[in-house]
Amino acid sequence: MVGAVTTTTTEELDAAVAELLDVLDSGRLGSVCMALEAVDIAVAGDWSAEGVLAARERVLALHPRSRAEVVADCVRGLLSIWRPGPETDAQRQARASMIRLASLVSQGWPDGPAREQREDWLHLLGRQWTLMEGDRAVELIRAEQAAGRPVDAAVVATVRRTAIAIRPPQQGTATELAAELDQPPLSPGEAWADQVLADLAEEARGGGRAWAELVGHARELKSAKPTARWEKAGQALLAAVGPEAARERITAWLALVGRPRTLELVAEPHEEGLGQFDPYNLDALRGLALLLALTPARPESARVLGRLVVSALRKAPGIGPRAPKVANAAVAALARLDGTDGLAQLALLSTGVTYKGTVKELDKALRERAGALGVGQAELEELAVPGYGLDGLGACVRPFGEARVELLVEGVRVRQGWYNESGRQVKAAPASVRREHAEEFKEFKASVQEIEKMLAAQSDRLERQYLARRSWVYGPWRERLLDHPLVGTLARRLVWVVGGTAYAWLGGALRDAQGAEPGFTGDEPVELWHPVDHPAEAVSAWQELLARHGVDQPFAQVHRQVYRPTGAKGAHCDRFAGRSVSQYRFNSAATDRGWHTQVQLLVDNSFAGPRRLLPEWGLRAEFWVTGTDADWGEAFTALTTGEVRFYPITAPENRTQAGSGEYGPVLVPGLELVEPVPLVEVPALVLSEVLYELDLCVRAAGPE
Repeated sequence: MVGAVTTTTTEELDAAVAELLDVLDSGRLGSVCMALEAVDIAVAGDWSAEGVLAARERVLALHPRSRAEVVADCVRGLLSIWRPGPETDAQRQARASMIRLASLVSQGWPDGPAREQREDWLHLLGRQWTLMEGDRAVELIRAEQAAGRPVDAAVVATVRRTAIAIRPPQQGTATELAAELDQPPLSPGEAWADQVLADLAEEARGGGRAWAELVGHARELKSAKPTARWEKAGQALLAAVGPEAARERITAWLALVGRPRTLELVAEPHEEGLGQFDPYNLDALRGLALLLALTPARPESARVLGRLVVSALRKAPGIGPRAPKVANAAVAALARLDGTDGLAQLALLSTGVTYKGTVKELDKALRERAGALGVGQAELEELAVPGYGLDGLGACVRPFGEARVELLVEGVRVRQGWYNESGRQVKAAPASVRREHAEEFKEFKASVQEIEKMLAAQSDRLERQYLARRSWVYGPWRERLLDHPLVGTLARRLVWVVGGTAYAWLGGALRDAQGAEPGFTGDEPVELWHPVDHPAEAVSAWQELLARHGVDQPFAQVHRQVYRPTGAKGAHCDRFAGRSVSQYRFNSAATDRGWHTQVQLLVDNSFAGPRRLLPEWGLRAEFWVTGTDADWGEAFTALTTGEVRFYPITAPENRTQAGSGEYGPVLVPGLELVEPVPLVEVPALVLSEVLYELDLCVRAAGPE
């Protein structure tokens, strides 16, 4: 197959047409497809060109049986090119050419000898994300319907995706066809949807309709917030199948979301469809998540909703987060779960989610729960951390019949020590545990995974308290952090300032650098110790002391890199200037640390540079970067780093014209320009932490 499209001269076109006519005259049907492809390349796919009209009519005048053989050759060409995943430009062009030629030659879709080729063609339609040669494909599907043959569910799914992708002004035959195809209720090809369809089919064979009505009701949810009427109807449908049975089945369905597609797709131009959720199924996903919140709350319900948020926000090529509305619905469902399990998941997600829309929903949910409990949001996030059944500080014993497992938190991992029925230590869970306690063991494994996720999240949250300007009172701090069965495993490996003096947990008690144990009243202020606030001798003393006691800190604290304004002149810092970094890697790393970033493109527009909002300090940090290496209309591959500045948080935001390197506010009438804050006036901890974060991000992103 020829795959490259090149500019073609009139002589080359004439030669290609002459070769096609010669093949037709000589009756060499096996060579017609190849000759057609040569002409297709010469006219760049435009068969309405005057120079090829006569040849086109000759092809269409072939006997239906002969035309069917040519279509078969085109379909075989398609099948030889087909493969899941990304494809090269040459493969994409060759595939498009074969589709176009099969459509051209098969006009009228002759019956009889072409039946096998029609089935192959329909098979390929079901493997596309959206229909290529849409009108011809719709014509084929209509012919199948007219002949009384059912349309395969995979083909229905392709038609639906095509209709959703078409903008209203261009809606036509595919949109009309999709509106008629109301079965199956979900588009197949995704593990969770396939399971739903299988369960509904089994129910239908038994004459039931209750589960089908419940899924149909889930699909009716079209807005972010369900109406009271929708909820009332949902509760009635849940009662019809049994609330506990509904919880178990919906949980099982949602647990499959995000698994690899069960039906591989032909690669589409620009990798369209890769990694995406089927858009037709999104409303059902949102509805099922919110219906789950109306069932009896269980730990697994909260876990599966938390995983749904993460899966829905996973990025797909070219589109970013693949289903933000599903993620937001899952957050709303978590907020409505009774008990602490939903709250724990919200707290866990709040430390890792960076997509702005979902962050907003998480903050809203946590604020509402905090308001209901009469505490601040930061306090709520601490209260929300469960103990996970740990009966000591980071340790517990879990029996499984006569066998048992001993858990011990080590860093941000959980070590498992298994013992069989005779009390002998073994490397893994005994077969009797897997066999006789399957459900308990499944719940146990999920709990261990969640503990490790929560440990990592709490470590990140504690590190962020520097710029959050968080402080505590000794009594609540001791209860929620130092003595908490999970968070305590982290807090006891950090240095704290209590009542103005630094302490760490050493030898089973809080001790200062000299080893003395304090006596506290319970009202002393507490904050995280930071090396920027202390002389080098004190920092070295803590480094040596923790090393002597074998303390492995959850994040760099006593060995934290410190950045000071010494030697810096004026109001900007050039410490990281002049480096080339990957835009996408930098934005990813910076977003994870709380920076606001925007992808810069080579277009006639302005963009804000990376910025860190510091509301507790009344400041905003800006990192001025310039995009490099891009074609017009494309995102810059690399960024050249510039200076760091600090402004009052209410100051106008500075922006840069794409690729210019010049920053300034958008000038509007009445705008008051605000000068940057001199570095010596920026609080030492703020300056040090902002530069520390940027150092990590620049290292992670470069050189490009």
